[in-house]
Order: sequence, then C-alpha cells, then structure tokens
Amino acid sequence: MARRFDRTVRVGDQMQRELTDLIRSELKDAPVRLEMVSITEVRVSRDFGHARVYVTTLVDEERDAVVEALQHAAPFLRKLLGRRMRLRTIPRLHFQYDDTMEKGNRLAHLIDEAIASDRDGDD
Repeated sequence: MARRFDRTVRVGDQMQRELTDLIRSELKDAPVRLEMVSITEVRVSRDFGHARVYVTTLVDEERDAVVEALQHAAPFLRKLLGRRMRLRTIPRLHFQYDDTMEKGNRLAHLIDEAIASDRDGDD
C-alpha cells in the first residue's frame, strides 16, 4: 500500500524522530530498559486526535513490559512533544509492538523450508 505524502504522514515522520529522541533522553527512570527500543512507524489519524506508535525491541522477552512502560509514559511524552512540535493539538499516543519483522522472518523460514523440501524431492 503506497502512503500518500500528506500532512498526517509528515507529522507522523516528525513525531517518530522526536519520540525517538525523547525516549532516549527523557525516560531514564523507566522500570524496563528502553535503550533497545526502536520506533518503526507513527500513524497519525486524519483529525490529529490519535497517533499509533509502532515499536520494536531487541529483547523479545521484554516486549510487553516495554509497550506497557511506554503507554504509561505516553501523557508525559505527549506533553514534551507539545513543546517541540508546532501543532495546535498533539495526538494521544497509543504504543503497539510492531511484529512485521517476526512475520517476515517466519515467512522467509517457511520459504527456505519449501525450497529445501523441493530439492530433496527432486533427488
């Protein structure tokens, strides 16, 4: 699906950059380690009321705790975003784990298995 380059996309891209910086610099006392968190995408609703923030982490065991910690910090991050961005309203932040990498890896593994079984069947 091709994304249109309208205002919501530009705002989402800027929010992604700002949130990455804010998480690294402002959330020092989080109960879980947030240094290993990456924001993969921010999708802003057309009315700028909500923003879905997709995150990944290198430690799979902590992913639920990371999303919970970020959701807990969402009002604080929203306030800091309001100081950095020039918007009339700052969207409410909703953090969600981005599992597209896992799905891609699983699909690649299935393809490799299918190719291997075809090779074994040809012999």
